[in-house]
Amino acid sequence: MSAASLLRDVFGFDSFRPGQQDIVDAVVRGENTLAIMPTGGGKSLCFQLPAIVRDGVTVVISPLIALMRDQVRGLREAGVEAGALTSGNTEEETDQVWDAINAGRLKLLYMAPERLAAGGVSQMLGRIGVTLIAVDEAHCVSQWGHDFRPDYLRIGELRRELGVPLAAFTATADAETRAEIVEKLFDGKEPSTFLHGFDRPNIHLAFSVKDAPRKQILTFAAARKGQSGIVYCGTRSKTEVLAQALREAGHNAIHYHGGMEAEDRRLAETRFQQEDGLIVAATVAFGMGIDKPDIRWVAHADLPKSIEAYYQEIGRAGRDGAPAETLTLFGPDDIRYRRTQIDEGLAPPERRTADHGRLNALLGLAEALGCRRQALLSYFGETSDRCGNCDLCDTPPEVFDGTTPVRMALSAALRTGETFGAGHLIEILLGSGTEKIRARGHDALPTYGVGKDYDRRQWQAIFRQMMGHDLLRPDPDRHGGLRMTDKARPILRGEETIDLRRDTIRAAKGSGPKVKMLVTEEDAPLLSALKAKRRALAEAAGVPAYIIFNDRTLIEMAETRPTTLDQMARVGGVGAKKLESYGDAFLGVIAGEVAHLHPSRRKLAGRDEGTLYDRLMAVQADLIRGSDGTGKPMSCSASVLAKLAKAHPRDDRDVERIIGQRHAERFGAAFLEILRDDS
Repeated sequence: MSAASLLRDVFGFDSFRPGQQDIVDAVVRGENTLAIMPTGGGKSLCFQLPAIVRDGVTVVISPLIALMRDQVRGLREAGVEAGALTSGNTEEETDQVWDAINAGRLKLLYMAPERLAAGGVSQMLGRIGVTLIAVDEAHCVSQWGHDFRPDYLRIGELRRELGVPLAAFTATADAETRAEIVEKLFDGKEPSTFLHGFDRPNIHLAFSVKDAPRKQILTFAAARKGQSGIVYCGTRSKTEVLAQALREAGHNAIHYHGGMEAEDRRLAETRFQQEDGLIVAATVAFGMGIDKPDIRWVAHADLPKSIEAYYQEIGRAGRDGAPAETLTLFGPDDIRYRRTQIDEGLAPPERRTADHGRLNALLGLAEALGCRRQALLSYFGETSDRCGNCDLCDTPPEVFDGTTPVRMALSAALRTGETFGAGHLIEILLGSGTEKIRARGHDALPTYGVGKDYDRRQWQAIFRQMMGHDLLRPDPDRHGGLRMTDKARPILRGEETIDLRRDTIRAAKGSGPKVKMLVTEEDAPLLSALKAKRRALAEAAGVPAYIIFNDRTLIEMAETRPTTLDQMARVGGVGAKKLESYGDAFLGVIAGEVAHLHPSRRKLAGRDEGTLYDRLMAVQADLIRGSDGTGKPMSCSASVLAKLAKAHPRDDRDVERIIGQRHAERFGAAFLEILRDDS
């Protein structure tokens, strides 16, 4: 049967959406294909329909179990034999999939990218007759993207091994991401590429500077009571707190984050898909592939990571084409937090510089001078008329010629060697007599004190807009010092002018007395996250917060930023029992991933014996096959090494007594040398 007749008979559509037919035809012909389509544009059909038309099985690589289950269920209800092999399957579900494969009935087989790491997968797929690979959310292959998944890197190898065409789909990919998709999935050979418009005209766009953000979210939700919505939050704890506040305000609301038990997450996903009018307060762990068509609004309680992330997240609203609304809140703490995330990442400097540029682009959207949709689409290389469906079309902003203050700020950055952040540059412009300024002689600069027409918070708003115009970027090599971009130089030389928004600068004035901060401005967001974690743990245990850790301990954590249990054990107020109970939880807030330690090693955390254990473990690794590297593998257990580190023997007989004669013959001399060096 033809694709057009199957479109009607199987999926119930009389015609393709714009752009779908060309993609379907290319995939049916067996061309390597890359399709970039807007969220809600019907990309799933562009690989599901060819899978039915073509002979053999189509394997679909998809990132989320919930998405796979949803699509498999929808296909089966439409009469298409589809199945998924996932870690969430019951034994019965897996048996059903293999029965369909063995009987030759299966047309689509869904798998997570992580499954490709298992041995023999490509042979299995070849054996069952896979003739096409479809990759959903293909931007996950790109380390430039906002949602990198390392296992996506295996897909290109799978394509080569099977020798079949590959069709890759994503809703958002800028030029760098597209280039990396082509390199990683298609070996650098350009596939048939389809780039369709990014515009979602039914979605109303709005941004607002944070001002009592919880109240702002509650007010936004109250005006849309009974409608399904998502509130994206920057931290796990905020999802729980905000969901509770929404419930107290009379909404049907739940929370969702990656720290929840798998069954709880699945229950939350199921409830959101099935219940009308449910609000979920979630981290970005929620939503990739969510296909609920009647989400009426998406709010961001915190600034997203990038324009790409923003576009994908708001794209979960209004997939049915009916009107939908968005609200994104942002403030200095958000921006500082996102900058810190980039600077503390493991990416090379050039990538971090590019990521700062991406964040600048999002700030440019937040501080846009005109239609937001024009600003958003221009980032993706598209042009449009004023949309009439965003807050700045509803109420145009007040702008003024901001060339003079911008030139002041650029001059301050240039005269200080582009090595300082906005905070120090603002102090120079205000003429502050700080010790840091006097020690560096910056009170003698021509720009010292020239900016007194604006107060500190107004200057912060000016710098924020300058970054939104991508005039300044933090330099990873200079610990966040602001470096001018090429766009800034004509303004500094007086060759170009620039407009700024007066409304956001005026809104920054008169905010009351400066709040006394317990830590530096740089450490404040981390301290807030640690307090939120403490509050969540205290509420779960039914004890006062200070029982977990007192404020002084959290302040020291924020200032010293321990990244290992050894470092955490040296923080004041963190004893052995609390390290065991809460160490991983607080390290997770500070450092993200927590390195797994053997229980024997954990007991030595923060003690000299722990360092000694690590040295013994390292020398053992060197000798695991003997000094010449040809012996039979041999090693002492972690508990034996811990016993050796604690006993700290000084002669070979004591070492042999602990590790045994056979191990002493291989490791005894090397261990003893370390033990004596440590004495």
